[in-house]
Amino acid sequence: MKKFFMILATTALLAFSANIAFAQDEAAAPAEAATEQVAEATPLAEEAPEEVPLTQAIKTKFIEGGAGFMSLIVLCLIIGLAFAIERILYLSFSKTNTDALLAKVEAALAEGGIEKAKEVCRNTRGPVASIFYQGLLHYDQGIDVVEKNIVSYGSVQASLMENGLSWIALFIAIAPSLGFLGTVIGMVQAFDDIQKAGDISPNVVAGGMKVALITTVAGLIVAMILQVFYNYILSRIEALTIDMENSTINMVDVLSKYEEKKK
Repeated sequence: MKKFFMILATTALLAFSANIAFAQDEAAAPAEAATEQVAEATPLAEEAPEEVPLTQAIKTKFIEGGAGFMSLIVLCLIIGLAFAIERILYLSFSKTNTDALLAKVEAALAEGGIEKAKEVCRNTRGPVASIFYQGLLHYDQGIDVVEKNIVSYGSVQASLMENGLSWIALFIAIAPSLGFLGTVIGMVQAFDDIQKAGDISPNVVAGGMKVALITTVAGLIVAMILQVFYNYILSRIEALTIDMENSTINMVDVLSKYEEKKK
């Protein structure tokens, strides 16, 4: 449930930011029109090229590409970014200083035994501390059982870190597909315009093709953005998994030494 609300909040924030950007463009439009009227009233020797703001250019291309397909592509971007940001936050909170945790667990074992070590793991956030706690729960069953439980629970934690990646991959695949579909439909409409005109006019062909290809460009850009986040998340998961595996091996060694001292 927490994950759902985090994704929902991130999606709402991204959508709100997009609305603010468009609102600023609309508010700036009257001022730009007034400036243009003053410029027309004042004769100039040379006309300076008009600079179009980036957000205004994006908005123009969005309208030219067709609100239907472009809205779906932007929706893929917003939801995909929401899942990506949620995963990045989750992985950031999952990062643990495993060396410091192992030192605390070893000191707790020396001072108060297994129960003291359990308390240390309960008070530490992250998957590594949870894995250690599961191992300590089964300490009375032997080191072999502890090792098996640590490995099994480590697999569970690794799966939890990968949760949601399938949705990001889905939007990476859907965004360019929607772009291609919009392109095909736009080309069909362009040929319909040619048929109605009764002549292959360069203006009709070029205009229709331009509008059709905008959706493909938008879909590919969205897919590339989400792919960068996807690969970054995979690299973080890989680093955390390696850290978990090393720390669990060290944890088994610590428990083995503790067992020998008890004897």
